[in-house]
Amino acid sequence: MKRLSRLAPGLFVVLWATGFVGARYAMPWSEPFTFLTLRFSFALLLFILLAFALGAKWSMGRGALNAMIAGFLMQGVYLGGVFWAIHRGMPAGLAALIAGLQPLITAILAGVFLGDRVLARQWAGIAIGFAGVMIVVLPSLRVGTGGVTVATLFACVIAVIGMSVGTIWQKRYGGSDLITGTAWQYLGGAVPMVAAALLFEDRHVVVNGEFVFALAWLVIVLSVGAILLLMLMIREGEVAKVASLFYLVPAVTAIMTWVLFDERLTPLQIGGMVVTCLGVALATGSRTASQSGTRARASR
Repeated sequence: MKRLSRLAPGLFVVLWATGFVGARYAMPWSEPFTFLTLRFSFALLLFILLAFALGAKWSMGRGALNAMIAGFLMQGVYLGGVFWAIHRGMPAGLAALIAGLQPLITAILAGVFLGDRVLARQWAGIAIGFAGVMIVVLPSLRVGTGGVTVATLFACVIAVIGMSVGTIWQKRYGGSDLITGTAWQYLGGAVPMVAAALLFEDRHVVVNGEFVFALAWLVIVLSVGAILLLMLMIREGEVAKVASLFYLVPAVTAIMTWVLFDERLTPLQIGGMVVTCLGVALATGSRTASQSGTRARASR
């Protein structure tokens, strides 16, 4: 488990970044809420099967409700808002830039509601990481395009707030079994997606190779693998440090799209990736350094 905890941050960033590639394949063939309904439903089924196979203990009552609330926020609100905005024409770069606000919001909320002390070095890392994200995504923005509207901007902002609040909720109340707790989360995320698909979409899906590949990848790799890593990191570490990892996602995604779709990276964007990595290193390494310093002073 300790080895997995050490590998989890880097593996999580890579897996989470592939979600944008999968979404690029899926969105032409399905409306966003319909697609997320399918994704969450398949993920829920997999976690139910996994829970029974492993003999996991199901939490009921308040534990199940808290997991569903976290899932509603982290899955339904976050992915629903981002997918809807991109489906309506929001440039991916602008969506990524707005998503870059999440570590700042999460760090503030963690200090208020969890009593986590965000050190000056962590604040510096968060700020540097955000600056790096801006450098990476700003060249790809097309200000004034039809997809940049009050509605799509509002959807992205609500999505980021939902992810931040959901992370705090999961840290504070997510004490249930990792497998069954995540299953409850997907139920909480699926309910609003079903309602939104029934109310706002015609639920038409074109089933072809790209759609099947994207759905399978996003269910197995993202909804199972990446989410389990995220839940593990939230349980084992400070939420401000975990949230700072999201700064790395736009840079890793840019590299993937360059390799897969020949989307060129400018020297400025490459420099932004370096700045982002610096910020994450500061934000995620500060607590260890602080604890080492405290132990050293105590031993004198």
